[in-house]
Amino acid sequence: YLVGVGRADCTGPVAQVPLMGYANPDQVGGGLLSRLYSRAFIVADAEGSERVVFVSADIGMVSQRVRLEVRACKGGELASFGISLGTPQVPRKGWGWTGRERVFPDNLPCALQTDTPCLAALQSIDIAHENMKRGRLFINRGTVENSQINRSPFSYLENPESERSRYSSNTDKEMVLLKMVGEDGHELGLISWFAVHPVSMNNSNHLVNSDNVGYASYLFEQEKNKGMLPGEGSFVAAFASSNLGDVSPNTRGPLCANTGESCDNPQSTCPIGGAAMCMARGPGNDMFESTRIIGQNIYLKAKELYENASQEVTGPLSSAHQWVNMSDVSVELNATHTVKTCKPALGHSFAAGTIDGVGAFNFTQGSVEGDPFWDQIRDQLLGEPSNETKACHKPKPILFNTGEMSWPHPWHPDIVDVQIAAIGSLAILAVPGEFTTMSGRRLREAVKSEFDSHGTPGMNVVIAGLCNVYTHYITTYEEYQVQRYEAASTIYGPHTLSAYIQLYRGLAKAIALNATQELSRGPEPPLFNVTSLTLLPSLGVENAPATKTFGDVLEEVRPEYREREVAEVTFVGANPRNSAENATEHNFLTVERYSNISSSWRVVLNDASWDTRFYWSKGSRGQSNVTIEWHIPAGTEPGVYRLRYFGHYKKRASLFRIITVPFEGSSSAFQITAP
Repeated sequence: YLVGVGRADCTGPVAQVPLMGYANPDQVGGGLLSRLYSRAFIVADAEGSERVVFVSADIGMVSQRVRLEVRACKGGELASFGISLGTPQVPRKGWGWTGRERVFPDNLPCALQTDTPCLAALQSIDIAHENMKRGRLFINRGTVENSQINRSPFSYLENPESERSRYSSNTDKEMVLLKMVGEDGHELGLISWFAVHPVSMNNSNHLVNSDNVGYASYLFEQEKNKGMLPGEGSFVAAFASSNLGDVSPNTRGPLCANTGESCDNPQSTCPIGGAAMCMARGPGNDMFESTRIIGQNIYLKAKELYENASQEVTGPLSSAHQWVNMSDVSVELNATHTVKTCKPALGHSFAAGTIDGVGAFNFTQGSVEGDPFWDQIRDQLLGEPSNETKACHKPKPILFNTGEMSWPHPWHPDIVDVQIAAIGSLAILAVPGEFTTMSGRRLREAVKSEFDSHGTPGMNVVIAGLCNVYTHYITTYEEYQVQRYEAASTIYGPHTLSAYIQLYRGLAKAIALNATQELSRGPEPPLFNVTSLTLLPSLGVENAPATKTFGDVLEEVRPEYREREVAEVTFVGANPRNSAENATEHNFLTVERYSNISSSWRVVLNDASWDTRFYWSKGSRGQSNVTIEWHIPAGTEPGVYRLRYFGHYKKRASLFRIITVPFEGSSSAFQITAP
């Protein structure tokens, strides 16, 4: 094959933006723990005529508009897009993709302006394209232990015992890894698929970061790009989503926050405080440590699989894609029984959240009956669901009848992508949502069976979760009946999984029979006009305290530190959004070490490092502070160090003109002594 990899920054603003995923209005960005990246991988046949592109992005979920616009910008014969990774600790909507592409036009007009994920996608793809070289692919698989639990075990138990008995666990512990190496032996990168939610960082966090899988990427890339700063270097490692729908990294399980007792029950409620008190905890002493533990577990297994990967991937490239109206799919369950999917709707238990992040008010998981109080509010504000929608979704009591809500645009998509990208013996199922453990197992098994029965045995079938467009969750029919969070969020009704299995079987058959050109494209999704309206506060003129200027130190570092201590400095700061608007690649901080040999300072860490933390706090009268922390790791070389801060502030240049001014600040030098 011809193989190319690329990475681009997609961090965007880190302050005053809501962090999505937990739907907690108090969870607003206030700084940076780790940068977010788009990682692109291109695999082409030897002639370069057929190619598959896989983009893994550190973003929350798919925006169909962004997917369509990246496709428009790149042009050529793009079959589709698919996302492979998401995290709720990010400040905006996300995308990502897999597809087939023949040309990369330089100047194709497109609608992209300054949307950070869009631009990062394009940049990472371009870098991968520029770096293409002859290479080889290897696949390996292995078991990851102590890194996940099923967060809806009572739903899982609804699946037939005969089916459950075939598996040793109620989660998929297998990691599948694709290794990419140049023909000259130069290591290029990897994609790993493993089922775990990136929710080690909980809903009390205010720092933008890429959570446990992002930390795994960071560790692998630092290992391979020795001597480079985080985010730099040619080796690219993506840790992608799979069927993670009911899988949590918070391995200590659900405990009542007020009593410490277990709340592992069908409704996830506590005797005192109800569902709001029931929260799962990770293996560490806090969310930062838990993120590192789970991320390191994933990294170590990937490293082992990478080093021992010997099964080479060979064979042709192919991609089968269709758009489907998922609100109206007829599913043949058997020769005599046909069912249909539904218009999108979310159930009452959607508002309950999960043990990883509880919801609000008095909603609980496992609600199969509506609440008259909330139903009345729904009817008055949003309108009552139609009898047809109510009947279709049973036993789900509908809280939001999103399929019947269209102002200012439809609240949920009807037109959804389904796609399989095949690289030789590897079949990547790009699925548009979060499949639960058993849903994923059924889908993989059905697709593998379809390949087997049409002359393509031995395919390695992997699920790439949250692809193309976000459609929430996909449970089994049996799990749907008990209506925990994942089932209440299965928006196309109880037969959603059966519909997807039918559709992906059709894609697999088309690939196996080399008949992808005969597939119907399906109804292309609408591209809505989106205004530039923003709900973010406007950026106004900023001020430094009297006798101070931007970048001045307010609280100085200590003269001396040891490893495992925290060096901390506070500056007169400015809104970090100013920097996001003025630079696509901007470091808010550096850690620098003094070299006696060259009599100069050398940057040893930047704000992409997981050892640094950047906090912004807004004060009054246009003032704000920035605090930089360096959590000094074991093994840090003794010497003289300093912490530097880089920012931009708004200044009035005239009555009608406000300009942005760059500035910087530095702590005093401090000593790190030997342990």
